[in-house]
Amino acid sequence: MSEILTSPRRARFGKAIGFRLAGIGSCVPDNVVTNADLARLGCDAEWIETRSGIRERRHAPPGIATSDLAASAAEAAIAMAGIDRSTIDLLVLGTFTPDMLLPSTACMVQERLGLECPAMDLTAACAGFVYSLVTAGQFLCAGSHQRALVIGADTNSRVVDPNDIKTWPLFGDAAGAVILERLDAPAVDQPEGLLAYALGSDGRGAELLICPMSGSKEPVSVEGASAGRQFMQMDGRAVFKWAIRLAEQSIRETVEKSGVPLEAIDLFVLHQANARILEGARIALDLPAEKVFMNLDRYGNTSSGSIPLAMDEAWRSGRIGPGSTVAVCGFGGGLAWGTAVWRL
Repeated sequence: MSEILTSPRRARFGKAIGFRLAGIGSCVPDNVVTNADLARLGCDAEWIETRSGIRERRHAPPGIATSDLAASAAEAAIAMAGIDRSTIDLLVLGTFTPDMLLPSTACMVQERLGLECPAMDLTAACAGFVYSLVTAGQFLCAGSHQRALVIGADTNSRVVDPNDIKTWPLFGDAAGAVILERLDAPAVDQPEGLLAYALGSDGRGAELLICPMSGSKEPVSVEGASAGRQFMQMDGRAVFKWAIRLAEQSIRETVEKSGVPLEAIDLFVLHQANARILEGARIALDLPAEKVFMNLDRYGNTSSGSIPLAMDEAWRSGRIGPGSTVAVCGFGGGLAWGTAVWRL
């Protein structure tokens, strides 16, 4: 872990301009799980809020999967955009909790929505939405696609061990979606899209956040399931130290690459992992509290769903809108991270 902190991997920078945000939507399950509810399972309600800032989270009921949350969020984004869904020609879905390994969850969402377009899953854990955003943005900028649906969705309650009282309280289920639309004549003075982005990964930290029995390396077995190896295992303290340093550095570097002064960013939307990470990054960047969005107190860590869920709330509450400049930063398992300065 010390090596990751003292000699961090470098990110790759780029930009993808010439598209606008046409629609946004989100979905969370109705089932609210409070800290008091978890206290009955042996979790310390006061410790949860003090250490993470989380008061409650949403858990999907039996029978509701990642594809269900993703499709509902997408429907909301399509409705807001007011578009004919037949014009959507690309679907990218960021998730690490697919409905199943085969087929992709994106294909199931595509069918559910009645779309005729290529559809693919992208796995980058809690950086999944930013990775998906950059991927779709590049397709639009290349001119091969005109309108993309980008979704971030995870059903974390299915992969976290209920007996792990330090990890179970931190995660919730949610999905968020955006419609991106290519511009035929991008503005020169106020370009829209990703003014700068950074994508990075550091596999040296792969063991810090891992589901051991979930693929070809360790196939599902009765013995493994009995030992709980299908569940997420997290070194919370190590991930925290890495994330709080990574977020500040990545945002600072990406904002500098964008050419937009830090104080001109309208809102900073970080992955909603832990209130102390958000506050640490805010203080390090010397930002006023009102410029750093936070809703993890109500939803917990929703992985790929956290950034688009937060952006949807910010949009609908009037904190951002057409022409706003937003800095987004996702970070998590892999270790992987993605940061972007996005003019909407």
